[in-house]
Amino acid sequence: MVFNLRWGILATGGIAETFVKDLLQDPTSRGVTDVSHTVAAVASSSSKSSAESFVRKLQIPEPCATYGSYAEAANDPTVQVVYVASPHSHHFQHTMLALEASKHVLCEKAFTVNAAQAKVLCETARKKGLFLMEAVWTRYFPLSIEVRHLVQTGAIGEVLRVISDLSIGNEPETSWSLDHRMVNKDLAGGALLDLGIYALTWVFQILYHTLPRSQRRAPSKITSHMAKYPGTGVDEETTMLITFPTTTPSALSNRTSHAVAMTAFRVATDPDNRKSAGPSIQIQGTKGHIQIFGPAYCPERYRVIPSCGSGDVPSIQDVHMPVPGGARGMFWEADEVARCLRDGRLESETLPWDESIVIMEAMDTVRQQGGLTYPEILESTTYPLDF
Repeated sequence: MVFNLRWGILATGGIAETFVKDLLQDPTSRGVTDVSHTVAAVASSSSKSSAESFVRKLQIPEPCATYGSYAEAANDPTVQVVYVASPHSHHFQHTMLALEASKHVLCEKAFTVNAAQAKVLCETARKKGLFLMEAVWTRYFPLSIEVRHLVQTGAIGEVLRVISDLSIGNEPETSWSLDHRMVNKDLAGGALLDLGIYALTWVFQILYHTLPRSQRRAPSKITSHMAKYPGTGVDEETTMLITFPTTTPSALSNRTSHAVAMTAFRVATDPDNRKSAGPSIQIQGTKGHIQIFGPAYCPERYRVIPSCGSGDVPSIQDVHMPVPGGARGMFWEADEVARCLRDGRLESETLPWDESIVIMEAMDTVRQQGGLTYPEILESTTYPLDF
């Protein structure tokens, strides 16, 4: 029997539109036959008419309720799970709203503004017996799953270095007004929380997630440099050097694995938008490398290159894994949510709560080193707050 999951959508911006378009795709077009999705409600914080316009634009099938407040959608009895698509400055408050309404939650990345907020959300979900997941859609791409498997099975040996970049080549002065969410401190703007989370996603899913939970996995040292945008004081460029335990620790070895994670506004990973600049992620092991091409958030091709003299790795493999149906690939994380709820799980094994928290802790450290703070109300763990 197909398990159908009924969604309530909080916010009607661009990311919500992309997510809902993917939800409305026929699951069989991606080879999925065990779960399906229904959009049961849409809420806009500005007006009911905005929610109605969103429903009309995306041709969401009836019945789909529309609301002019998030609280109404969160309390709709037909909604099983809430998708929080507001700016990350408001993720803590809006996720708490849904959890207090006894709704399961998929919350957009970055999960929260800081690790303290993430811990409160996870503890609240635990106490209430509710599912909660950070919407890092990249984790659920078949390509990501396949690459993690290659690392875990030792296909490229011991991973000693990961280099990951997501930079977009936009000049803030001409790309956005000062109140735009990307550069607005009052919306927790900046490159780190919005883009850097994807660079860190590849770092952590390779050098942290692939290690057994019983093993020491947390980064031992983080060093970073941050350049501020003069217009608002958010970060416009951040580079991080992170030290991890090795993927195959040995009592005879004191080696560590290193990661370089980068994000920027003014320079681009792919400057000509033709994928001419090479891989956006490089995973470098003792027996070979894995190169990943395309934006860090939705790559569609990887290459495995053996080291010279390595007989354990076959010749160069070039693997294309495009998203089917002209979609973006957000439906895979939605499928994961559906399966978790169907199976009675409170968190996803692919991105468990402790991992979302440790990544938020890493970003806290980077912000502290760079002197980037947000208004106190955005950093608060008090609920409810109205702002």
